[in-house]
Amino acid sequence: MIKPALKPIDKRALIDWESFASNIRQTTFIDLNETPAQQAIRLKSLEADPVKWFEYYFTEYCKVKLARFHRRVLKRLIANKRWFQILMWARELAKSTFTMMVVLYLALVPKELKNILLVSNSQDNAVRLLTPYRLQLENNQRIIHDYGLQEKVGSWTDSEFTTLSGFSMRALGAGQSPRGTRNGASRVDCIIIDDIDTDEECRNPRRIKEKFKWIQEALIPTVSVSGDYRVIVCNNKIAKVCTVSMLEKLAHDVSIVNIRDENGKSSWPEKNSEEDINDMLRMISYASAQKEYFNNPISEGTIFKEMTYGEMRPLNEYGFLVCYTDPSFKSSSKNDFKATLLIGKWRDEFHIIKAFVEQTTTAAMIDWHYQISGFVGDKVPVYYFMEANFIQDELLQAFYKEGIKRGKVIPISGDTRKKPEKIVRIEVLLEPLNRNGKLILNKAEINNPHMQRCEEQFISLEPGSSAHDDAPDAAEGGVYILNQKHSTHASSIKIVKRATNSKRV
Repeated sequence: MIKPALKPIDKRALIDWESFASNIRQTTFIDLNETPAQQAIRLKSLEADPVKWFEYYFTEYCKVKLARFHRRVLKRLIANKRWFQILMWARELAKSTFTMMVVLYLALVPKELKNILLVSNSQDNAVRLLTPYRLQLENNQRIIHDYGLQEKVGSWTDSEFTTLSGFSMRALGAGQSPRGTRNGASRVDCIIIDDIDTDEECRNPRRIKEKFKWIQEALIPTVSVSGDYRVIVCNNKIAKVCTVSMLEKLAHDVSIVNIRDENGKSSWPEKNSEEDINDMLRMISYASAQKEYFNNPISEGTIFKEMTYGEMRPLNEYGFLVCYTDPSFKSSSKNDFKATLLIGKWRDEFHIIKAFVEQTTTAAMIDWHYQISGFVGDKVPVYYFMEANFIQDELLQAFYKEGIKRGKVIPISGDTRKKPEKIVRIEVLLEPLNRNGKLILNKAEINNPHMQRCEEQFISLEPGSSAHDDAPDAAEGGVYILNQKHSTHASSIKIVKRATNSKRV
C-alpha cells in the first residue's frame, strides 16, 4: 500500500527529529578500548551519583551545571518511592528535560519504574513530548553500550513502546482513557503530566475543572494502591484558574522557580545570563513575561481598561514638576519593580512625562533621578519625592555618596502622609482622571519599555491581583503632591480689591 505523502509541517518535524537523533549519536561516543572491568568500575561510580550519570549520558543537555533547585528536587524524587512532585518552573529552566533524565535514571539504574504514562493536553502533544525519550533509547550510544539495546521489535511506536530492559512508556492526551495500562504484571508506577494546560482551556474554568476531575478519577487511580509511584507535573502557572494550580493541593512538594529569584537575579545564571533575560523580556509584554517567566498570570484589570497617550507641553509651561519614586521593598518575596515617574500638571490634566519602571538595583534607581535632572535641566523646578517609610539611612547614604561622586545631590523629600489602602487610593484618585482622559502618558515615549511597563501595570491592576503595582502607586503619589502644591500656590495668591477713586465719576 502506498503511504500518503507527508504534509510540509510533518516533513519539517521529521527532519528536525532526524537531526536531533544524529546529534545524540555524535555526542555520546564511547571508548572502544575500555575493558569490561574498567566499564564496571565506571558504571558503578556513575550510578552512585545521579548528577554525574546525567552529565555522562546526556552531554548535549548538561552543558552547564544543574542549579540548586534541580538538585533539591532530584534528591526528593530519588529518595521517595511514593512521591507527587510539581515543577512550577519558568520557561528556560528545563522542566521537561530534567524530568526525562530523572525518569530514565530510575528506569535503567535502580529499575524502579516499569510502567510510565506521559500525559499532555492532547495526544499529539504527548507524542511530541515522548519522542525525546524514544530517540535517546534508540540513538544514545552510551546507554546502548552500558545497558544494552532498548528497542523491542513489535513494541516500538511513536505513541507507545516497551524496552528490552523491561520498562514501557505510553503517550496519552488529557481525557483519553488510561484504564488497563499495564506492562506485564506491572501497573502504572510513574505518571508524567507535562504541558497540561492551554491558553484556550484556561479561559473556561469549567473545562479546567473537568480536566482536574479526569486526573483525579481516571489517571491517578491507574497506580497501585499498595505499590510505589512517582507523579511529576511539569507546568508553570499560566492562568489564575489552571490545572496545575488545582493540583497543588495534591502534591507532596511544589517547587516554584521563576526566571529570576527573589533578589531579582537569574535563578540559573550558569545558563541564563542577566543580559539574556533582559533581551527576552524586552521583546514581550509585562503580562506575557509574568505568565511565562514568573508564575504570575495576570489578566486585564478591572480598574483601568486602557490608558491615554498624548502630546506633552514644553517643560517650562508646567510651572513645576514632581518626580515620585516607589523604590519597592528590598526583601519583598514578590520582587517588586522600582518605579520613578516625572509628572506635570497642565490645566486640569496630569502628564506622565518620563517613566522608569524595572526590577533593578538601588544604584540604577538613583541614576534615574540624575537622568531626569539632566532631561529637565533648568527649564522648570522639580520636586523629588519618595515614600517616607522607604527613606532610611541606607538609602539616603546611597543617594548622598552618588551625589558626592557627581558633584550634585538629588534633594529627596519624604511623602509623610498617612496613606489609605493602596488599591483604594489609586482607584479613587487616578481612575476618574484616566476615564476622562486627564491622565496622559507621553506619546513620544510609547516605544520606551519603561513607559510600556508603566501602562501594563495600570491595565493589570485589580483588587486581589498579584500583578505589580509600583508604577500606579508612584503615579498616585505624584498626582497627589501636584494637587497639594498647586492648591497651596493658588491659596498664596492674594486678590486685592482696588480702592475706589472718589475723583472719578
